[in-house]
Amino acid sequence: MTARSIMFQGTASDSGKSWMAAALCRYLYQQGEKVVPFKSQNMALNSYITANGQEMGRAQVFQAEAAGIMPDVKMNPVLLKASTSSDTQVVVKGKVLGDMSTLQYQDFKTKVRSEVTDIYQELASEYDDVVLEGAGSPAEINLLDRDFVNMGMADIADTPVILVADIDKGGVFASIYGTIKLLPEKHQKRIKGIIINKFRGDLSMLESGVDMIEALTGVPVLGVMPYTDLKIDDEDSIALSRKNKVMDVSKDLDVVVVVLPNIANFTDFNSLAMHPDVSVRYVTDPNELGTPDLVIIPGTKSTINDLKYLQDKKFDQSIESLHMRGTFVFGVCGGYQMLGKKLIDDNNVESNIKEQPGLGLLDVTTYYSENKTTNRTKATADGLEVNGYEIHMGKTVLDDGVKPFSHVEQTNGRSCDHLDGAVSSDQMVSGTYLHGIFDNPEWTRKYLNRIRSYKGLGSLKNVIGSLKDFKDSQYNELAKIFVENVDVDKIIDIMDQARSTKKERRSS
Repeated sequence: MTARSIMFQGTASDSGKSWMAAALCRYLYQQGEKVVPFKSQNMALNSYITANGQEMGRAQVFQAEAAGIMPDVKMNPVLLKASTSSDTQVVVKGKVLGDMSTLQYQDFKTKVRSEVTDIYQELASEYDDVVLEGAGSPAEINLLDRDFVNMGMADIADTPVILVADIDKGGVFASIYGTIKLLPEKHQKRIKGIIINKFRGDLSMLESGVDMIEALTGVPVLGVMPYTDLKIDDEDSIALSRKNKVMDVSKDLDVVVVVLPNIANFTDFNSLAMHPDVSVRYVTDPNELGTPDLVIIPGTKSTINDLKYLQDKKFDQSIESLHMRGTFVFGVCGGYQMLGKKLIDDNNVESNIKEQPGLGLLDVTTYYSENKTTNRTKATADGLEVNGYEIHMGKTVLDDGVKPFSHVEQTNGRSCDHLDGAVSSDQMVSGTYLHGIFDNPEWTRKYLNRIRSYKGLGSLKNVIGSLKDFKDSQYNELAKIFVENVDVDKIIDIMDQARSTKKERRSS
């Protein structure tokens, strides 16, 4: 039997549709259903490498975790990663197809649509339920004719839609009404319910507005989700605007992540905040740095351009000054490359800049090549087993005598033997290509204790258990909040009715 399905679309990016999809996935999983998430096209710099070395968007990763299944690129067949203001790297079925301009990609959509259709049908035949997610807003009227991610995907799947609206940004009723009324009538009819998300305050104050928007649109509001602060990954970098800039003074360690213009995989640092002695801040200006114990330079889709940004903003001088005064510095992927002596791009892989001086905190040099490394990696660092994944262009060469960060023993399930990253002689500057390094609690505790020791603080035992167990607790809590505030029975009815209608059409 064909799977039941439902699709969450948003009035805008960061409306919360990813979390709503994850909440329903977890609820259905708790009911014993075999459920799978699906988003035909992601546009995000937060990506993930599957067990077999394929690249996909992170939203479908945490939705898969919520559904109790392993991430698979079938859940996100197309991933777009902005390379420049006009070009985008196109990843199809987990592998890089190449860079395309906006116009080139619009032409390409017609070719990839059939592949997306086949993949969706395959999933629908294997699972009880498919929970789909749209991208941005369905009311991009200039893109409707070739759309296969919002209403175009709803047509392919012949699925009902729930519209998710973010009240925290303001103008929620205008965004709901405008989104619905800008759509063609056939697509308006697909919208079977509305969820108002991120509400703070007295719910009774919203009731009259809910009544009016239902009367204006003819679509029922199925629930109002409160603003929550669960530790679940965000897909969109817009979410960084909600991150802390000020240290929590109740914590021992002040960790600062530098927000780059093309920041990628900022979810790498979510697990740091799980440690009770750590305050994690995200800054966009050198004046916000303060005197942290650790500065992290994250990954980026455009390393050389973001390095120039750091230098133009004088971040480089501030970081060097902090390091001289005792601040630890850590770089991940592109951030690791920036910590070196120079970056060489003779073939213009990253930019038109052939050679760029780095921050000079590690004695390494990066050479860019057109080959993209996408590995699921197992390694040893500081005598401990660590797991992570690599997504990078180019190779970094260490000067003689420089200590590597880790010894890689396995990539994509195959044995190997090579070195990763670098550590300064005083152990205060480290760099690695391993995304997710801080998701290894034992290693992270050992690293944090090194910083504590430098500050004259005693070591702490590892108080963080399994990261999987922690994530499960967050997905369970999200599902609980969802059930308490949204008419889930109505959503299930909508899914059942839609499947019955499709079955009747096939038999007639």
